Amino acid sequence: MKNLSVLISGASIAGPALASWLTRYGCTVTVVERAPAVRPGGQAVDFKGATHRTVLARMGVLDEILRRQTGGQDQTIVDAAGRPQAVIPGEFTGGEIEIRRGDLAGILYEHAACEYLFGDTITALAETADGVDVTFAHAQPRRFDLVVGADGIHSNVRRLAFGPERDYVQYLGYHYALAELGEKVAEGEAVMYNEPGRMAAVGGPKASGFFVFASPELDFDRGDTDRQRHLLMDAYRGAGWRVPELMAEIPRAREFYLDSLSRVTIDRYSRGRVVLLGDAAYGNTLGGFGTGLAIVGAYVLAGELLAADGDHRVAFARYEDQFRGYAKISQRGSAGPFLAPPSPLRIKLRDWTFKSRFLLGLMLKATGKFATDIELKDYAPGS
Repeated sequence: MKNLSVLISGASIAGPALASWLTRYGCTVTVVERAPAVRPGGQAVDFKGATHRTVLARMGVLDEILRRQTGGQDQTIVDAAGRPQAVIPGEFTGGEIEIRRGDLAGILYEHAACEYLFGDTITALAETADGVDVTFAHAQPRRFDLVVGADGIHSNVRRLAFGPERDYVQYLGYHYALAELGEKVAEGEAVMYNEPGRMAAVGGPKASGFFVFASPELDFDRGDTDRQRHLLMDAYRGAGWRVPELMAEIPRAREFYLDSLSRVTIDRYSRGRVVLLGDAAYGNTLGGFGTGLAIVGAYVLAGELLAADGDHRVAFARYEDQFRGYAKISQRGSAGPFLAPPSPLRIKLRDWTFKSRFLLGLMLKATGKFATDIELKDYAPGS
């Protein structure tokens, strides 16, 4: 493939995965990331089935991921008195391979031998006949052959190239928060507590807290963590179980992140020389398939560019044709009502599904089918 210059926005999962493939295929790749470094921590992410394993193995990162996997941990659902109600098995929450998002991002970062621009962001895109002129907040303007938006559900590239976020992102009625709490508060067995429209879970790696709550869409600056912490505490006022104790730790949580549960719906993944990948194109927050879609999507997009010898018009069309059917799982439902059911009856029914081996088996079988519902091409040069 001819030596394309490619700018990728986003250094979480999809961006470095794509960079790894493109540099292998002879492209010159730059990754720009708003954060000052690869972001550590974050919730556990997982991979399921032969499709995910095949892509990770072809990329050359499967063994390292297996060495650093956390292993799915059973989670006990409790009532306000701490009495067990049901157990969510680790194979359901953690898939076949589970790893911390930050650890995965670090592995992919080390594997992608390319230029990184940390602490910077794209401010303008102007497509010409032979490239895209890119203006950055800090770096000098440059021209690239292609630009890839792999910058998440709130994609800056999508906003610049396709239009306002409100045109493509649908709020699903819930927000979620992640916090690293003190070990005295959150270490030990993973447990989850529900009240109608609210969920609080603690335990597992890094003494983590995980919260999901129903709410009208909240207005906040995504960079203002103090405001986000107060919004979370307001949402859990009056809650039972150990929630007051957990909320008391939120102001000093070592890491904290709050966002909406939202879904991206877009009619085309590309526009001219700009293409979207991962959550920027087909995200569904906490949908359970985002990481797998990002990894497989990066493989397909890079492979189609290789197969088309760098002709982006052909490659982008083939990427969309190959991938849209596989990504349809991201358009289904929302995790909010499952994690934080809206009524006592819905909480009991949800818990009951984990007591029934038959229903649990059906859910596991369905997720495995969705994860493998694509025929992978072998894009290796010369194949």
